[in-house]
Amino acid sequence: MKKMEELSYEEAFAELETIVATLENEQRALDESMALFERGQNLSKRCSLLLEEAELKVRQLSEGAVSDE
Repeated sequence: MKKMEELSYEEAFAELETIVATLENEQRALDESMALFERGQNLSKRCSLLLEEAELKVRQLSEGAVSDE
């Protein structure tokens, strides 16, 4: 399993989808469910961070294109 900071958006999102499906469809021990939930929370934060970074880059690139005109 990759470290959280090494995951791409796509990898983090795919793992998050798997965790959500597992928690919705399978009976797990409470401690295992809590560990999955915690991992899911961290994956969600990772996805949000990567999206924010992408949005900032797009804004910077857009502003650069406007100032070049």
